[in-house]
Amino acid sequence: MTAHVDEARRTVADTLRTGRELLDPALRAAVGSLPESMQRIVGHHFGWRDEHGTPVDEDQGKAIRPTLVLLAGRAVGADARQVLPAAVAVELVHNFSLLHDDVIDGDLTRRHRPTAWRVFGSGPAILAGDALLTLAADVLTGSGHPAALAGLKELNTTVLDLVDGQSSDMSFERRADVALPEVLTMVGAKTGALLGCSCALGAFFGGAGQERVEHLRRFGYRLGLAFQLVDDILGIWGDPAVTGKPVHSDLRNRKKSLPVVAALNSGTAAGRELAELYSREMSDEDAVRAARLVSDSGAREWSRGHIATLEAEALHHLDAAALEPGPAAELAALTRMLTGREF
Repeated sequence: MTAHVDEARRTVADTLRTGRELLDPALRAAVGSLPESMQRIVGHHFGWRDEHGTPVDEDQGKAIRPTLVLLAGRAVGADARQVLPAAVAVELVHNFSLLHDDVIDGDLTRRHRPTAWRVFGSGPAILAGDALLTLAADVLTGSGHPAALAGLKELNTTVLDLVDGQSSDMSFERRADVALPEVLTMVGAKTGALLGCSCALGAFFGGAGQERVEHLRRFGYRLGLAFQLVDDILGIWGDPAVTGKPVHSDLRNRKKSLPVVAALNSGTAAGRELAELYSREMSDEDAVRAARLVSDSGAREWSRGHIATLEAEALHHLDAAALEPGPAAELAALTRMLTGREF
């Protein structure tokens, strides 16, 4: 069993490394067209430069979304380079949202280094995010691909979903009566939409028909929901050395993540006690207690069960799309690894 798991991890690592190697030159070329003032901030955010502008080689993230674009394109029979502009555009949009989210949430670190707003200020970081969003549109329209304009419309619709999801997430912080379906809808807009768009764009740029595009969109959407739910669990119980965030940071910030809202709506004594903690500022001791209450309410087990359901639904749509066997197997392996992260 251990040997099988290790082999699966190596396969996924190879898939992500191959995606990153194909993406990076095109991504760097696109960013190189930005004004120097924006290149400096974006370069720091991507891990290409330190705060002084000196070239470095730091953690750049896993490139999950652009890798999904490339795999979806290959899965419908296209060469990965045919869909590369869509992969670059998706990565730019994702990082536009990260730059803005870090400012909104006041996060001090990302990928184990200071966030862009902390180094350069909130205004410059917001402008850098705006620059990436504009650049994503330029990459698509400048690609000359027959699907470029339709792809831009798809991406713009997804950006509106992201904005709506972020707006809902912010509003939940001010409310005590957030329902679980509301949070599922928010996560679908904030995380599921972009993973669904990634898969749909890859298939679309790869020349797939509408039915296959929709199956891949639904696959990516459900993968996105499961991915976020795993992140939410790690935000409560994850190892800071892995997550890059202080332990219990989401709880101290009183974030209404899916496990927390499941606990608050559980009708249990633990859920009611958690609600009392969430009504005021939390100390480190309170956060430890809150983590235990989420688990005692049954929300941790609910989260695990919902992740399994979403994974099964995602893999169903993957099978229904009738894809090329090799890339389909890579997509399935990536799904199982992302939903099976340690929590």
